[in-house]
Amino acid sequence: MNDPGLQDQIAAAEAYEALHVPALFQEWTDPVLDAARLTSGQHVLDVACGTGVLARAASERVGPTGSTTGVDPNAGMLAVAAKLDSTVEWRPGVAEALPFPDASFDAVVSQFGMMFFADRLAALREMSRVLVPGGRLVVAVWDALENSPAYSLEVALLDRLAGRPAADALRAPFALGDPQELTALCEAAGLSAPKVISRMGTARFPSIRMMVEADLRGWLPVMGVTVSEPQIEQILAEAERELAHLVEEGGDVVFDSPAHLMVVS
Repeated sequence: MNDPGLQDQIAAAEAYEALHVPALFQEWTDPVLDAARLTSGQHVLDVACGTGVLARAASERVGPTGSTTGVDPNAGMLAVAAKLDSTVEWRPGVAEALPFPDASFDAVVSQFGMMFFADRLAALREMSRVLVPGGRLVVAVWDALENSPAYSLEVALLDRLAGRPAADALRAPFALGDPQELTALCEAAGLSAPKVISRMGTARFPSIRMMVEADLRGWLPVMGVTVSEPQIEQILAEAERELAHLVEEGGDVVFDSPAHLMVVS
């Protein structure tokens, strides 16, 4: 635990868990697990589990007679996940080469991770490989950036004040927003055509500052991008003006957060 690189990863993962998970990811656990039709006693794999919000919810559904495994390549994410829940088996690994035998799981789920897989076709084939016959694969991805105007504004702000790498790091989560592309990916991977369910979510942050800091101090470091403190303060000041229309009475920042669920069975 004296590895400075690991400590930086853990710090970024802690910020991600504290800021992004309740604001963006928590509300999607039920829709994803409902689509997977999880029941007590099943064995489920969460691919690109991050700090484990989906895996924790899955573990509650399958109960003590079932099992939940979370796999992620980021050691910091897994360290935070392990602190939060000891009932889940946390494993290092990548989606393109899952460290499990064929037909190991009744359901495979992945929440907002497929956009970052190095080889999406290989990842889909691997997730299908570890499913039992008749099992269900459910992958959640964000809708296109243009359908998330709050983040469109923030991306433009980062482009102007922090440069293209920072802006691209925030663009990345929206890379699979076209449902037709999801269908094409499945077909190219040799999977049956997916059912794509489009849903509207609601993001909620305590303030504009916390929303933007979550990206600058939590998300960008996860993506390998560091923004200087003077830049951070300049971006936060500008964001207070540019995103002011999103602030509700009471101070919360609330905005639409659409996503797609890709279901393969």
